[in-house]
Amino acid sequence: MADMGSTFLINGLLRGVSHEQPLDLAILREYGISPAMAGHYARTGWLVRMAKGVYCVAGARLDRDQSLVFLQGRIEGLHVGGRTALAWQGVRQYLEAQERPTMWAPARGDLPEWFTERFPGSLTSLSLFDDATKEAGIVTPPAVTDGVRVSSRERALLELLREVRTALQLQEARELLFATLGLRPAVLGELLTGCTSVKTVRLFLMWATQAGNVDVDALRDRYALPTGSASRWIGT
Repeated sequence: MADMGSTFLINGLLRGVSHEQPLDLAILREYGISPAMAGHYARTGWLVRMAKGVYCVAGARLDRDQSLVFLQGRIEGLHVGGRTALAWQGVRQYLEAQERPTMWAPARGDLPEWFTERFPGSLTSLSLFDDATKEAGIVTPPAVTDGVRVSSRERALLELLREVRTALQLQEARELLFATLGLRPAVLGELLTGCTSVKTVRLFLMWATQAGNVDVDALRDRYALPTGSASRWIGT
């Protein structure tokens, strides 16, 4: 009877969930599966234990976007940002043989090994915006799975500029900013006002002035932008 009950529970799970998503204990409990039973299913080959309290269906190929949605529930503020967010919205300079997605989150942390083994990428742990603005400009683009949090082009550009460390990164960031059209002044105004990196704001405004893809003078007139000392502002 115990075996029949065990088979009934795992069959219910296999019918009820996507085989491409990670499963935590909360999801398993919805199907009547306790932590002890999850361990049993892992030992008998029905599930694979990827980390403490995290499983997947045996033989399944995890989906990147479903895995991201899962991680968003475990890492506060996690979203796809910077260069990757721009690429997912059609703004890219170079094609990569294998995409290495860049995620962002305000608090220090690491992507779990089970994720990076399947989807090589990186997590940038930086707080680029104040509390009032930290969720601004995060969207789900049309071509992306519903629920995946992605920086808008405006936010992604600021994240990209904040990350630059080398001359090559600086050049690529400049090229991407020049290639990004249709920037929305209202979204930019909110993000720039709440940005905690003066260097990032100044660099964006300087290059946007050169690119001509946004009215920088109008932004500065309408919003109190954190550009530091007026004597240090360079607009050309």
